Amino acid sequence: MHFAFCILIFYMWQRVKNIYHLVQAILANTFYGFPSGKLKVIGVTGTDGKTTTACLIYHILKSTGKKAALISTVGAFIGDKIYDVGFHVTNPATFPLQRFIREVADRGNEFLVLEVTSHGLDQNRVWGIKFDIGVLTNIAHEHLDYHANWEEYAEVKFNLLNNSRVCILNYDDKSYSFWKSKIKNQKSKIQIKSQKEKQFQIVTYSLNNQEANITWKKYPFKTNLIGDFNKSNCLAAIAATDAVGVSDSQIRTALKTFKPPAGRLETVYDKEFRVIIDFAHTPNAFKSMLPEIKKVTKCRLIHVFGSAGARDAVKRPQMGAESARYADIIILTAEDPRDEQVEDINSQIRQGISDKFKFHSSKDQSIPNVKAQNEVFEIARRDKAINFAINIAQKRDTVLLTGKAHEKSMNYGHGEEPWDEFEEVKSALSNYPLKSVQIPARK
Repeated sequence: MHFAFCILIFYMWQRVKNIYHLVQAILANTFYGFPSGKLKVIGVTGTDGKTTTACLIYHILKSTGKKAALISTVGAFIGDKIYDVGFHVTNPATFPLQRFIREVADRGNEFLVLEVTSHGLDQNRVWGIKFDIGVLTNIAHEHLDYHANWEEYAEVKFNLLNNSRVCILNYDDKSYSFWKSKIKNQKSKIQIKSQKEKQFQIVTYSLNNQEANITWKKYPFKTNLIGDFNKSNCLAAIAATDAVGVSDSQIRTALKTFKPPAGRLETVYDKEFRVIIDFAHTPNAFKSMLPEIKKVTKCRLIHVFGSAGARDAVKRPQMGAESARYADIIILTAEDPRDEQVEDINSQIRQGISDKFKFHSSKDQSIPNVKAQNEVFEIARRDKAINFAINIAQKRDTVLLTGKAHEKSMNYGHGEEPWDEFEEVKSALSNYPLKSVQIPARK
C-alpha cells in the first residue's frame, strides 16, 4: 500500500513538472519565433539506434549538397560549429534547444535532423517543433523507471509519429503491431518525391520482410557498418532521405562513405588485440551488438559494463544474461551509479548471468590464466576496470567497453565528474606492462 502511494505521488509530481516544461516550451518558442517552421525537421526516436540513424540521415543530406544541421546525443552540428548539448543529454532544455534551432534557421539551412527521446516528448521539451518526418527505430526495454510500463513508453514515442507528415517505421520491431492500429491513415507509400504532397503517409522498412516498403532486397546498398542492426538503421535513413527527394544513386554513394558517430562500435585499438567502445546500455542493444562482435573475435570476448543508477533497474539481470551468452570474461563496473552502490547494481546484473561463470569479488582481482573463460570480475571504479581488462587481454582477444562511449562525465553520487572513456583506454594501453602499445589520436 505504501509503495503504491509512493508511485502515485511520483506520477502526480511528474505531471506537474511536465506542465512547467510545457510553459517553458511555449515561452521559448515564442521568444525565438517558432524557428522550426522555417525548416524541414526530421525527428528520429527509438530505444536503440537513433543516434546512428540521425547521423546517417545528416550525412546523406550533407553529402548531396543539401544545407542541413544535426542536434543529437553526440552534439549539435550547425554549419562549421559543433556544440556540446550537455551531460547525459539528448534533447536539451527548451530554451537552449530553441536557440539551437533558431541558429539552424538563421544560417540558411533547409533541414534539421533532430534526435528525440521519450523524456523530451513526455516533458514537452520538443513542443512547438514542426516535424515533417518522424522516424522510429524500435521500442525495447528501457526507461521503465520513468514510464509505468512498455505500453506507456510506446505511447510517448507515438506522439512524434502522430505529429509528423511522414512516419517511417520498423516493420521488424514488435512495436509495429502496437502502433499500426493507432495511425490515422494506414495506406503506405514509398514514392514520396513531390515536396508539394502534404497528405499523411506511412513508410515501412525491414531487413527481410518483403511486405515492407524498403527492404535490403528491394534496395541493396553497401556500408562499412557492422551488423544487421546497423543495416536496419541504414534502411531507416534511406526511407527518410528518399522521402525528401534524394536520389537512389546519391543515397547509395553517401552510405559508402559514412563513418559511425563517436563511441558507436568504434575500434580504438587493433593490433595484438582489439579494443572497441560502444554506447550500448540496454538488453536489446546487447542482443543485437554482442553476437556481431563475437563473430569478428578470434579468441576471447572481454566485456566491461555496468548499469546506470537511479534508472530502470528491471533491465539489469537481462543485460547480464545477454552478456553471458557471448562474452568469455565479464567485468562489472560503474556506469553513473549516482546514489546507488555500484556493488548493489552489479549484484542485480549478476542475477542474470548463468551459473557456468565463476564470480570473483571486488577483493579478488588476480590476473586469470591466459585461456581463462566464463569468469566474472567486479571492479567498482571504471578506470581500474578498463585497466584490468586491457591487462588480461591476450592476442586476438577483443575488449568491449559499453555504456559510456562519448559521454564526458561520470556520476558517482557526488555530482558530475570529468570522464573520457577514450583517454582512459589510451592511459591503460600506455601503461600495459607486457607490451609497448599505442592508439592513434582521435580525429
